Amino acid sequence: MKPLIRQGARIISTGSAIPDSTVNNNQISQIVDTSDEWIVSRTGIKERRLLTGVNKSIIDLAAVASLKALKKITMNPLQIDLIILATSTPNDLFGSASQLQAKIGAYNAVAFDLTAACSGFVLAMVTASQFLQNGIYNNILVVGSDALSKWINWSDRSTCILFGDAAGAVILQSCLDQENEILGFQLNTDGNYCNHLSISYKDKIHTNPIFKSYQGSFQSIAMNGKEVYKFAVSKVPLSILECLNSLNISTNDIDWLLLHQANERILNAVANKLSINSNKLISNLHKYGNTSAASIPLALDEAVEEGKILKDDTIIISGFGAGLTWGTIIIKWKCA
Repeated sequence: MKPLIRQGARIISTGSAIPDSTVNNNQISQIVDTSDEWIVSRTGIKERRLLTGVNKSIIDLAAVASLKALKKITMNPLQIDLIILATSTPNDLFGSASQLQAKIGAYNAVAFDLTAACSGFVLAMVTASQFLQNGIYNNILVVGSDALSKWINWSDRSTCILFGDAAGAVILQSCLDQENEILGFQLNTDGNYCNHLSISYKDKIHTNPIFKSYQGSFQSIAMNGKEVYKFAVSKVPLSILECLNSLNISTNDIDWLLLHQANERILNAVANKLSINSNKLISNLHKYGNTSAASIPLALDEAVEEGKILKDDTIIISGFGAGLTWGTIIIKWKCA
């Protein structure tokens, strides 16, 4: 076992992937009683991407995003020590990260899934940073990949308009402590409200009268939209402020606010509560909808590709969702 040596952690590359199939609001209105105007006014979403085709899964998207991130820095997949796959839609309940490891050829990496829905990427980033800062690993691939379209009830107007499929990846690397990018984090869970957003399992058939065992299946996405909205706009700003205060950083020092891309009204409400100008919001919600664990790394990769994020920018990253879970990371961007 390696001795624990306190180090820093930094992001050295990003990547993302989206499916080819685009579904706009007018197409959704052919399925349920809604309209483009109604959806945009309530969510900010104009279209979303759906993973289609036989046997296509989150691993296909995750592999593309990961290989893009590796290619940008000419890194051999064999240099990856650990893969953390944040997903709530695995194609194998025993875990899908090992499939990703094999698909990209990262055979030296340990790989595991992390399930925390729309907060998954934030929790995966924090987990990765601990391994790096404690000197256990040198290079970690963190991927958020979800295909919630596979779990949508397309007759439920309250949920079918919201979700899309995508993947985003970041590669984190250990560094000198003075080069550390992950300044701090703050995480929370409140299981008392788990029913507000869930894909629940239901027993259906009594299959074994001797042992009284049951077999069932997972249901479609169920969400109490009003309660989730209230939760997000009340808890997320508090999480961000607590994290900033612990680092003696003011909201005036923030260059970018990157929130989980759930709903435009939530993004604006959180920014307003923090007195952060809306022009500091990173958002691509209108193009992709809510892509769960993929939403933050997807938006981050696009912002980097567009040249928005510059060296030494201070970024708030905050995720929130099912569990209910929420969390914040503060990053000082060092990647040139």
